[in-house]
Amino acid sequence: MADSQSQIDQLSINTIRTLSIDAIQEANSGHPGAPMGLAPSAFVLWTKFLKHNPKNPDWLDRDRFVLSGGHASMLLYSLLYLSGYGLTIEDLKNFRQFGSKTPGHPEYGHTIGVETTTGPLGQGIANAVGMAMSERHLAARFNTDSDEIVDHYTYVMCGDGDLMEGVASEAVSLAGHLSLSKLICIYDDNQISIEGRTDISFSEDVAKRFDAYNWAVQKVEDGNDVDAITKAIEQAKQEDKPSIIMVRTKIAYGSPNKQDTSDAHGAPLGDEEILLTKKNLEWPSTEKFFVPSEVLDFFNTCQDKGMKAEADWDAKYDKYSKTNPGKALEWVDAVSGFLPENWDSEIPTFEPGDAMATRAASGKVLNAIARNLPTLMGGSADLAPSNKTYLDCSDDFQKDNYIGRNIRFGVREHAMAGIMSGMFLHNGVRPFGGTFLVFADYMRGSMRVASLMKLPLIYVLTHDSLAVGEDGPTHQPVEHLASLRAIPGLNVIRPCDAYETAEAWKKAVMTNDCPTALILSRQKLPVYKRDAGPSLSEGAYILSDCDNPELILIGTGSEVSICMEAKAVLSEKGVNVRVVSMPCQELFNRTSENYQKSVLPDNVKKIAVEAGIKMGWREFVGDSGDIISVDTFGASAPGSKVLAEYGFTAENIVERAESLLSK
Repeated sequence: MADSQSQIDQLSINTIRTLSIDAIQEANSGHPGAPMGLAPSAFVLWTKFLKHNPKNPDWLDRDRFVLSGGHASMLLYSLLYLSGYGLTIEDLKNFRQFGSKTPGHPEYGHTIGVETTTGPLGQGIANAVGMAMSERHLAARFNTDSDEIVDHYTYVMCGDGDLMEGVASEAVSLAGHLSLSKLICIYDDNQISIEGRTDISFSEDVAKRFDAYNWAVQKVEDGNDVDAITKAIEQAKQEDKPSIIMVRTKIAYGSPNKQDTSDAHGAPLGDEEILLTKKNLEWPSTEKFFVPSEVLDFFNTCQDKGMKAEADWDAKYDKYSKTNPGKALEWVDAVSGFLPENWDSEIPTFEPGDAMATRAASGKVLNAIARNLPTLMGGSADLAPSNKTYLDCSDDFQKDNYIGRNIRFGVREHAMAGIMSGMFLHNGVRPFGGTFLVFADYMRGSMRVASLMKLPLIYVLTHDSLAVGEDGPTHQPVEHLASLRAIPGLNVIRPCDAYETAEAWKKAVMTNDCPTALILSRQKLPVYKRDAGPSLSEGAYILSDCDNPELILIGTGSEVSICMEAKAVLSEKGVNVRVVSMPCQELFNRTSENYQKSVLPDNVKKIAVEAGIKMGWREFVGDSGDIISVDTFGASAPGSKVLAEYGFTAENIVERAESLLSK
């Protein structure tokens, strides 16, 4: 029986390899090396350990699997096909083709069974850390002494390139600090990158590095040793800290001429080499995409195991819901994303005449929401006192207190953004994360992929302009608003006062199909009176109007108050001025053409005022309009002085307006 099973194991492993190389050859594009080397580890994990049910890919207590090296996507697609997730041989044949279910890198929401979009190296590791954090938090919140409804692992496969990326170092450092024992990393230690052997640039002792990070470290010297891989995963599941299993693999294993070479990393093997490889692997057929019936039969038994595991959990949850009805209702709200009826009932009302920095207003609103929205969870990259992101209603999420909702991300901006994605993808929490706007550059890679996945994350980005002041140009964001607006699917909201800040938070929390970046001021700003009518939800609206406007001043954030001052001066001079607040270009662009024309009619001259580069504003002011912007770096001085020196004063707006109107 043992020999028979070993034969099935080897046949299954080689099926993964041959499906991968055939699909990549069919596409004439892809990365065959990693799937061929990782096939034994992936087979062991998916058939012996991974708790999952292909018949219900969204089962809440499933183990999560992240392929951080997303270029090895055919490894995952082969597993999804064999495991019964709904992919077909035709899908594999259409690998990397337009509209197929098997794109070049795994895409969340596009292919059933893909837990997160990966490809940009290192981010998958951060996503996995986030998933493991959500699992521990939900277990602490919902499990009881007698009933555990949250009890699963997060597995991540990574390669040398992943571990070279800084985001991976940030993420695994935090994971070790938090002792995330249900996080297990399988490291494809093939020592090959695109340029050649990794020792041309990567000669560190990875084992010592992870040991220093407070990870349990194991080595498997032969990546084809199924028994050794099995024992290593069994041992990892017994650890009280995260684990890394360093598996010494051979890239493109089985290829007579490409094994252990960089040539196999990112190019098809070629038809002749594939035939030689199949012969070398003693493959029973030269037919492309051949799958032995014994392999399909074996994977069908894995499906049965998955259905039984979910059925057992269903019975456990049925008992739990009867003995803990209150917690069960909270569980349903958490995993469904329902907003409690009173989630916004305590949001403060900010009266005209008050002056408050929008970061301070944000802190008040955030805390008011958090008291009634228990899934809201997050923190800051070591800037909570400045970002105003600490939740007073909870304590810290730490290894001895996973129920805490305040995450101390440390100075790890990129990991924070990647972890936020993983936390949301896990399900059950609604993450937010904060830092200074200028450091959004460090987060951008993960923000971009979150936008691609349409995740409703909330980024709290404070200290939004030259008004940062004395910290100078290194801390004064100039190009960042335009840079973030360039990301498709990201709502960038820059409120002008405390009232708009509250509205911005409401909009962010109620948004379920894209992330939101809240851009907030350091300095105090006046609160304005609003009439009933369009507001922040439309992205732009008339804040102050007049009869027959001759000029429209468009502002965002702190510059709206300067526009209002300029209007007062121009009005005294007999100029009819409308002031438009445009906190979110993206929302405004989604409104009807009629609405847009009602706010910004074509026949009225316009000036846009924003303390950032002018990029993107021409479409709103037109060829005949003007833009007051800053297109150089800032300077170190008190914020008000810097703003004045760069032309962000009512006097300068008035002068520019008079010049524009005289043309």
